[in-house]
Amino acid sequence: MPKTSGVRVLVASRNAKKLRELERVLQAADISGIELVSLNDVDAYPETPETGATFEENALVKARDGAAATGLPCVADDSGLEVDALNAMPGVLSARWAGRHGDDDANTALLLGQLSDVPDERRGAAFVSACALALPGQAAEDVSVVRGEWRGEIVREPRGNGGFGYDPVFQPEGEVRTSAQLSPEEKDAASHRGRALRLLVPQLAALTDGR
Repeated sequence: MPKTSGVRVLVASRNAKKLRELERVLQAADISGIELVSLNDVDAYPETPETGATFEENALVKARDGAAATGLPCVADDSGLEVDALNAMPGVLSARWAGRHGDDDANTALLLGQLSDVPDERRGAAFVSACALALPGQAAEDVSVVRGEWRGEIVREPRGNGGFGYDPVFQPEGEVRTSAQLSPEEKDAASHRGRALRLLVPQLAALTDGR
């Protein structure tokens, strides 16, 4: 989406892939008049640690922090992988499962090790995303928080170079490819974050009313 003048909306992330994903969702919904900016585009502000027990709690805190600090509407997500055989873990700990935040290779290696003896029929899992849209000055109870889930299973070896995180070991239901082998458009149409972001489209569209 071209960076044209319009309503500026902060995406509370430094992950360029997340920003582009929301841009594609807005394009698909034919929404114009929104300029997305990331945390790299605004002055730094104190970010509350992600210590919530649920994806929804973390997304809400991040969205409210961003809106309060910048005065911009703020979209934030918290997402991760819930594995059936691990009692829905790593869950909110997905990004730091191996002990260091954002070490995708170590996280994936640890997960595969933990599932090494789990038979194929018990390797079910779901990617989960909670997305929140907070407006400056908005009360917590009025913030829109939505949830998307993407069911599949954990394969035994990584496949594919696309995506990030656990994508190379997650095979969606009905697919023979992993998430990392899907095109960005295919992933948007089915993914947990794509599903959650599409639920926010009416509220995002409302930001442009009267402009």
